[in-house]
Amino acid sequence: MKLKELFSNYNAIVIGDGNIDVVDVSYDSRTIGKNYAFFALPGHATNGSNYIDEAIEKGASVVITTKKHSTTTAVQILVDDIFNFMAVFCAKFYNYPDRELNIIGVTGTNGKTTITYMIESILTNIGIECGVMGTVNYRYKEKVTDAPNTTPQSLDIYKTMRDMADHNVKHLVMEVSSHALSLGRVYGIDFDVAVFTNLTQDHLDFHKTMDNYFESKSMLFKILGTGTKKNKKYAIINVDDIYGKKISEMGINADKKLYSAIEKTVADFKAENIEVSTSGSKFDLVFNKEKAKIKINHIGMHNVYNALGALGVVVCNGISFEKAVEGLNNSKQAPGRLERINIKHLGFDIVIDYAHADDALKNVLQTLKNIKSKRIITVFGCGGNRDRTKRPLMGKVAVEMSDFVFVTSDNPRTEDPNKIILDIEVGIKRIYKNNYKVVVDRELAIKEAIMMADKGDIVLIAGKGHEVYQIINTEKIHFNDIEIAKKYVNLKEQEKNLPKGTEQKEFRF
Repeated sequence: MKLKELFSNYNAIVIGDGNIDVVDVSYDSRTIGKNYAFFALPGHATNGSNYIDEAIEKGASVVITTKKHSTTTAVQILVDDIFNFMAVFCAKFYNYPDRELNIIGVTGTNGKTTITYMIESILTNIGIECGVMGTVNYRYKEKVTDAPNTTPQSLDIYKTMRDMADHNVKHLVMEVSSHALSLGRVYGIDFDVAVFTNLTQDHLDFHKTMDNYFESKSMLFKILGTGTKKNKKYAIINVDDIYGKKISEMGINADKKLYSAIEKTVADFKAENIEVSTSGSKFDLVFNKEKAKIKINHIGMHNVYNALGALGVVVCNGISFEKAVEGLNNSKQAPGRLERINIKHLGFDIVIDYAHADDALKNVLQTLKNIKSKRIITVFGCGGNRDRTKRPLMGKVAVEMSDFVFVTSDNPRTEDPNKIILDIEVGIKRIYKNNYKVVVDRELAIKEAIMMADKGDIVLIAGKGHEVYQIINTEKIHFNDIEIAKKYVNLKEQEKNLPKGTEQKEFRF
């Protein structure tokens, strides 16, 4: 495709021949080939401009950057906002695949992953294929790709959408992060449905204030109906959340459908007669004077809300209420979201959850408290190079709502895990709690929690969920909470069968 055809309506400075052919696009200099266009993206750890010469040496004939580079062997395109420009450029290069798909965007602090899994399950159960992009992975047509970001760069989104459309996938369910909205990763995408789950404190290292955070999330709803597709657009909103109520009062170019689990709240999708147990959740679903019994394997009140949001999406996409209910009742659980580890003989439960903010941790612990148990033993930490202000909040929630807490490492990245833990302890010490122990090594913390557990207890291992790695400095090291937990469950089962007096008593509390 001719270079000048790829951004004819965008204000950019071109240095060189605009008639040159572009055969492919990339922002990774390692993947560049002959006649590629290279986007020199700025980043936190490094800058794409440092790799322009390498990209040209490998065959890049076009370089897109924010500052002029000292090359005469490649065409340069100079732009102010390289992320928005990349979205416009790639939309044209991949021939606007968003116009061939029904695109559902799910945003909010918590619940995004579970809702996308529920929607995928409902559609799959009634014979409709869909693709998913989210925190766990990107998947469609039995293709699965690891997810470095909840929402990938616009180039990756458009490339993936093109492949989906070419393989007759008609629906795409996408988690849309606040970073993606702020940084232009979904710029120009013609969404058909947008879902708002909730908003609680997170990512303030990036957004600085809750107002800024909300403003980023609300962008998804402001862009509804601004594209070329003429079909009816829908906004599915949790009106029980104070920020959801604010979005419901905004003027947006979409039909608003509200969901609620509060008895006196007026909403299109309502949950009544709610029951939550260790086996899942049951409630009566009410929509347009129709009522249905819902029974899902997902534990917790927050999953009742997730189920309402998912069902709202598929009904608004033209699926009959009866089929949507049937699909929801057969929906599968997202990995690492209140995921139970099967323990046969020890008499206690282990639950893995991705909760990595204070509100998410509070929701999970409240769910577990509502399930009658002897004690709740929690293992958690906080990620490095992320919002420091949530660390004391998480510490406070953990010790207030657990019987005992092991404060440990999460993904420390380039921070000292001991200093991260000191931030967590600030919140604990403010309320004068001493029902915790610091065990910096995450594997040892999990081991001690399992060795401490007794019949009737619940061990919650929080923060990493589906992740199968720890990020220490800049290196990803294999680490899977489920694998580690099973390792020490097996050890405890072996110990149980040892002659009396030979157990590893140092792990008893």
